[in-house]
Amino acid sequence: MPTLHPQIVNALEAMQKLGLRPIEAMTPAEARAQMEATAQSRKAEPLPIAGIEERDIPGPAGPIPVRFYRPNAPAGSTGPVPAIAYYHGGGHVIGSLDTHDLIARNLCAGAAALVLSVDYRMGPEHRFPAAVEDCFAALQWLSANAASLGADPDRLGVHGDSAGANLAAVVALLARDAGAPRLRLQSLVYPVADYSLTSVSYEKFGEGYGLLTRAAMVWFQQHYLRSPADAQDWRASPIKAASLAGTAPAIVVTAECDVLHDEGQAYAEALRRAGVGVEYREYPGMIHGFFGMVPIIDDAMVAQRAVAAAFKRAFA
Repeated sequence: MPTLHPQIVNALEAMQKLGLRPIEAMTPAEARAQMEATAQSRKAEPLPIAGIEERDIPGPAGPIPVRFYRPNAPAGSTGPVPAIAYYHGGGHVIGSLDTHDLIARNLCAGAAALVLSVDYRMGPEHRFPAAVEDCFAALQWLSANAASLGADPDRLGVHGDSAGANLAAVVALLARDAGAPRLRLQSLVYPVADYSLTSVSYEKFGEGYGLLTRAAMVWFQQHYLRSPADAQDWRASPIKAASLAGTAPAIVVTAECDVLHDEGQAYAEALRRAGVGVEYREYPGMIHGFFGMVPIIDDAMVAQRAVAAAFKRAFA
């Protein structure tokens, strides 16, 4: 079995001392509250940006709350900046603009791009495909309104982690099928690629590697999908799409010791086989959620910088 990174071992011990409850033992409201409290307890200093703005944008079932992150203008630059639609993680049930605020700020600064963080509808109140509909609507809105936001409609990308990466992958496929907007990059950090929950890493890392256990993924699946049959729909399990050809180039990040490891790796390989350009990065000894664990996990910032650099190259 792979060896956990010493910093991850320390983080898991700290989580145990905090008495964090298993996700699957809580109601959605309790799990949301625990995630909010955990995010607030992290004492990380974000990279500097020009500012943020909150507003509602039109959605298929009513207004969608969003948060804009504006980058500092590069020296000597006065033109429009690239833009990224960002979808937070949390199993399509928990998580918010606030729990992923640090990552959004760092992405904005690191990629020198406008970031639109989307507060999409979640289960069990709003089951699949509500989140998909909101996320694609937000990307279409961003594309249509880019110029008025000071952004370049020809330099757009999507980013997400976990459930958010699932949504980013699905949105990239929807954009391909619709013929617009044309995305420069899809950034997928430990994506949920297959909601049938059958990969080998579910057996290897299903217990003892942090809060995302096999049981927690079953809990998310049951709260997000309308029925197990939805796992066969490519909008829930993008790896089941009839073809991945023609979708945006990708950076795919996985954590070695993660129930989602194998499906993230499989999605990267499936994209490659379809002729899509892929940068694949696996972080040894890391667990699910490490990407946001700044400052206690060094590889969190390493991975965030790698994603930001991939966007900069794609937007160049």
